[in-house]
Amino acid sequence: MAEVTSSPPMSSSPPPAHVLLVSAPLQGHVNPLLVLGRRLASRGLLVTFSTVPHAGLKFTHGDGAAVAVGRGTLRFEHLQGGALWPPNEPRYCAPTAGGEMLLRHLEDAAPAALARFLRHHSDAGRPVSCVVSAAFAPWSCAVLSLFYHYFYSLADFPSNNPNKAAPVAAAAVPGLPPVFAGDLPALIHATENLIWRQALVADLRGLRDTASWVLVNTFHELERPAIDALRAHLPITPVGPLFEPENHGGDRDDCTAWLDAWPPRSVVFVAFGSLIKLSRDETAELAAGLAATGRPFLLVVRGDSNNQPELLPDDDGRCKLVEWCEQGRVLSHAAVGCFVTHCGWNSTTQALASGVPVVTFPAWADQPTNAKFLEDVYGVGVRLPRPMARDAVSRCVEEVMSGPEAAAMRARAREWKAAASAAVAAGGSSDRGVQGFVDAVVSLNGAGDD
Repeated sequence: MAEVTSSPPMSSSPPPAHVLLVSAPLQGHVNPLLVLGRRLASRGLLVTFSTVPHAGLKFTHGDGAAVAVGRGTLRFEHLQGGALWPPNEPRYCAPTAGGEMLLRHLEDAAPAALARFLRHHSDAGRPVSCVVSAAFAPWSCAVLSLFYHYFYSLADFPSNNPNKAAPVAAAAVPGLPPVFAGDLPALIHATENLIWRQALVADLRGLRDTASWVLVNTFHELERPAIDALRAHLPITPVGPLFEPENHGGDRDDCTAWLDAWPPRSVVFVAFGSLIKLSRDETAELAAGLAATGRPFLLVVRGDSNNQPELLPDDDGRCKLVEWCEQGRVLSHAAVGCFVTHCGWNSTTQALASGVPVVTFPAWADQPTNAKFLEDVYGVGVRLPRPMARDAVSRCVEEVMSGPEAAAMRARAREWKAAASAAVAAGGSSDRGVQGFVDAVVSLNGAGDD
């Protein structure tokens, strides 16, 4: 999700419309915002993408690069200097406690750096017409609606108690199916002094009070009821899925070569995002459960994890362990038949856009809500219960791959893939949303559309 604020033209003869995309220095924020940047630039805008650089971020283009995209240009310019940490600062890649430290640091140091950035572009003759900033998290409209109704006291929510079956009041959140305590995003009941909760509240205030547009990484067909209901409160514009599987088709890497050896829909792909870290015991149970299926599997284990390869079974080449992979490329490969996922929103939309059924293993944040929708609303997966246990892993994988409902799940997954493709195609719902935003920026800038 991106929050958008506008700046007025700064001269009587305005230069071409210039959009600045500002991302948090987290891979899950960077990736979808880059896709949005390419789509905006392709329609004739000058787009500058900026984030705080560090060694843990993966970029195709370096600082100062400019790439022609369609009728426009996508530039890359880092936000740095002043009180910001240097790119080699290890706290950028620290675990959860370090993440809180990073957020506090950005709150303190980034505003001044951004102000300098904007002055620099104005002095260089390319003033910024519009700033698109990635909000606290890439939420779905359903999750955004839950947060909005909770923090503005628009609905009755269950108290923070161990009864996960406690319901949110019937019809309390318009556009959503029945929701229970166990389905709620974790920050609903977080303590007020938690910095992530404070960031969430600040984001919601900004969305309501200052945002001219709220661009959401979703598409109308996926979340129609939630989008339509939330538009009574916020200027929602769906522009997703911000995922371009077609970009991966001609490229090959080590994972692609390994996948090429397997038949269609035969491989289990397992990845839990850039922040979730399994314990050694969890990894051992996961690997044993996957091995018990007898199916080939591709397992992503973070490079900073203490989960060693010796925990994995001897498998005659059926297991591939990697520290990182290009997830969109893997999900788009014909050999992948199942995705075991933590249900971050990026992973959720990528699975749907790729037509791959899922085994859900949500941990925190918006993941329980996304898992509920994948299972009960979109009908493309099953839930892997906690704690991680090998028998449950093998049972859930088999249920998705070959169980009584597997064919129906695959059919629904294919339908969501077709719907996602149609949304971003010319004239589709998200294509119209992007074009409407571009037209508004051009009009605001006072420049003609050539």
